[in-house]
Amino acid sequence: MIIYDSLIDRVNQYLLIAAFFFLPLTVVGNNIAIWLITIIWLLTGNYKTKLHQIKNNSLAMASILFFLAHVVALLWTENISWGLEILRKMLPFLLVLPIFLTITKLNNSKYYISAFLLAISISESLSYLIWLDIIEPFGNATVTKSGLKNPTPLMSHISYNPFLAFAFYLVVNKLISGEKIFLTERVLYTFFAFTMSFNMFITGGRAGQVMFFAAVVILSFQYFKTSQIKAIIISLLLTIFITISAYSFSDIFKSRIDATVNSVMNYEENKLTSIGYRLTFLINSFELVKRNPIIGVGTGDFPDEYEKFNSINSPDIPSTVQPHNMYMLILTQLGVIGLASLFWIFFTQFKIALASSNSVVKTTGVAMPIFFLIIMWSDSYLLGHFTSNLFILFSSFIYSNRLNV
Repeated sequence: MIIYDSLIDRVNQYLLIAAFFFLPLTVVGNNIAIWLITIIWLLTGNYKTKLHQIKNNSLAMASILFFLAHVVALLWTENISWGLEILRKMLPFLLVLPIFLTITKLNNSKYYISAFLLAISISESLSYLIWLDIIEPFGNATVTKSGLKNPTPLMSHISYNPFLAFAFYLVVNKLISGEKIFLTERVLYTFFAFTMSFNMFITGGRAGQVMFFAAVVILSFQYFKTSQIKAIIISLLLTIFITISAYSFSDIFKSRIDATVNSVMNYEENKLTSIGYRLTFLINSFELVKRNPIIGVGTGDFPDEYEKFNSINSPDIPSTVQPHNMYMLILTQLGVIGLASLFWIFFTQFKIALASSNSVVKTTGVAMPIFFLIIMWSDSYLLGHFTSNLFILFSSFIYSNRLNV
């Protein structure tokens, strides 16, 4: 029995490493690894112990509660088919995150992170090859009519830049952690920190760029632990320097900053831009929230209910199935009760991280929820495949109760 359990655990660890590696590269490969682990867990017995492990992990219970809020809200949903589709997208919060919290090992974090960073380096290399005209744009990489390139071939820029910002944080956190690392490794990490910083501003993901600046601020405070004044000054200077440099040398960054400012300052004249759409989605969704503030319209009714408001308030703007804001999506579907269940996940993460003596948990465990709390203002990042799996996979070992047992 011990040999059997050891074999299963070894298989799971290899599959976990594969899941982290495939995450930035391929949806299919990532899903196969994740669901193989889940199926193995479901079919290998010892359920009493497994359920006990889940029950004893506060993040696992918060994740299940968040999913159950969606299930309960089906009771007042008229569009059951869309409600079931939302449940399918949220299924990882019921199965994957709670199960993985019982499988991952914090002591194996270096393998998980290394696999992820290796994949990011591949994705980043492809981005540079497209940007330098060495290879033709493919996949999600685009070229505008004016010739501006958005070289993010393996996923859209909406997901790519948050991935890049998170990878940047992991690399720099490793460099400033005080952990003893070989010179060659330090040189490699420093090189990738610079290439990822540059790559951040030749691609068009504005949420990821905001997340990047948040990473700079967080890293400053984590490095200058005993001097908040130093952290504020350094992070402010770096932010100003990087912003000015990127605005001066990156056409796509300049154009998207200008477009953002113009769309916000002149909303009425720019409703048909991406920022204009998002502002309209928020305005109409807020009207929806005001009518159903406590329990929302139900898990599946957002598209139908939103269309009613949109046809009256903004008939020239296309309708949407989600408001491109995670908080507004949850508020409209599940009300303030559902939003509380979402915030409970992040509260639990902070609580675990701040109580830990482990450096990875203490630093990355605080940074990751901050990142997602920021970027979820601009899109429903726990709904899409890439970013939701990024959140779940990293949460599964950062907040796990397991070390190497």
